[in-house]
This record gives sequence, C-alpha cells and structure tokens, in this order.
Amino acid sequence: MNELILQVKNLEIFYGEKRAVNGISMDIEKNSITALIGPSGCGKSTFLRTINRMNDLIPGARADGEILYEDINLLSEQINVVALRKEIGMVFQKPNPFPKSIYDNITHALKYNGIRKKSQLDEIVEESLKKAALWDEVKDRLHKSALSLSGGQQQRLCIARTIAMKPTVMLLDEPSSALDPISNAKVEELIIDLKKDYSIIIVTHNMSQASRISDKTAFFLTGDLVEYNVTEKIFTNPSNKKTEEYISGRFG
Repeated sequence: MNELILQVKNLEIFYGEKRAVNGISMDIEKNSITALIGPSGCGKSTFLRTINRMNDLIPGARADGEILYEDINLLSEQINVVALRKEIGMVFQKPNPFPKSIYDNITHALKYNGIRKKSQLDEIVEESLKKAALWDEVKDRLHKSALSLSGGQQQRLCIARTIAMKPTVMLLDEPSSALDPISNAKVEELIIDLKKDYSIIIVTHNMSQASRISDKTAFFLTGDLVEYNVTEKIFTNPSNKKTEEYISGRFG
C-alpha cells in the first residue's frame, strides 16, 4: 500500500440537526488522485470542504470524528485554519479569479503572507503558471486583467494560485464542470501531471472523467460511503449493486 496523506475515521458532518455525512472512514494515498462520485446532495462536496475546514464558514455546520493529516486531527479546535488552507488548497467549480492582473492574482496571498521581494514573487509566479500549464499562454500579458482570460485559462490560473501557496493536498470541487470539452481536457491533463507533486481529491459528476484520471474512486450516496476502491474495479466490477446502478446511469 502507498503512503497515506489523510486518514478519515468515523466522520459525521451535520448542518444543524441534519446529518449530511454518516460515519465514514477512508484512507487517502499520497501523490494519487482520489475521485468522489455520487448524485447531487450525497455529501461528497460537504466531505471535501470539511477537509480544509471550509464548512466552518457555514452557520450550524459541525463535524465529529477524525481527519488525520500527519497524525494531527484537522477537526481539532487547536488547528490554525489559515495555515491549514495554505497546506490543503482548494479550487472551486466556477473559476473565481480576483478582478486584478494575472500577476496580482498569484501574488496577492503571497504578499499577505509576508513575501515582498519582487525577484522571489516573479519566480513563484513563473513556476506556478508553468506547473498549471498556463505560462506560455500568458507570459506576455501578466499585467493584464485575469478576467480577460477564457474560462479554461481562468480555472488553470486558479490552480496556479493554489500551487503558489505550496500546498501538499489539492481539493478540486468539480473543477471542469463549467468548461467546454477542449478546456476540460486541458484541465484533466494538468491534474494528472500535478499528482507527482500533490495529493489530489476531486469531486466530479462526470463518470468518464473519474475513470480517466483517478487512481481510486469513492461512491457516496445519501451521506454514506457505499464503496471505495481502485478506480478500475469500481468501474468494471463494483462490489455493490448500488454502485453498479449509479455508474451504468440507472439512477442519479
């Protein structure tokens, strides 16, 4: 078995009285792509957002159980949430660049974290954009508005912005669902390339995307983790009838 980056133990997530995730446990491997699939409202995005405590921002949301990262429980009240979100970065469904230049999008958080030296900022901008497969497309217009980029480029910029913070884990919440097929293919290629440096967890509604890019797949249904296994097994020979019905399009 590969080295683990996260160990989830008996995780329950609530919105007020409503339980959205029901006591799930799963191990997530380092430098791998883990896909979370399942119908809308099944708990997969809730689970994803709990890993870097984004759910803390929702009134009435709380989580019980453990999410262990380097043997530290991320749900502990002692966790510095700002530091956690640098280490475990997130990219959302809809590209959300700041209304600033491409350069400033990437350096904004770096400056906030005390990096001011121009040569260092320049280096991180170039490195992050190269890793996000965007450098060649934008290197001559770094000081133009990020909003002038296409949707697919904006999403890769958001990935570059996350990379600039030097995370170890990247959480992707349907990162290509708002994109056209060509941009989607570029983002998929990028995600596969990034796993050599990062551990990636992706929520996707796109079954073929999950089968193409992920190493392991977790199938969620009404807050339960129904099945979690190597992606090829999930898609060719699932153990659970519900998994098979969902993948074959009989519901969801």
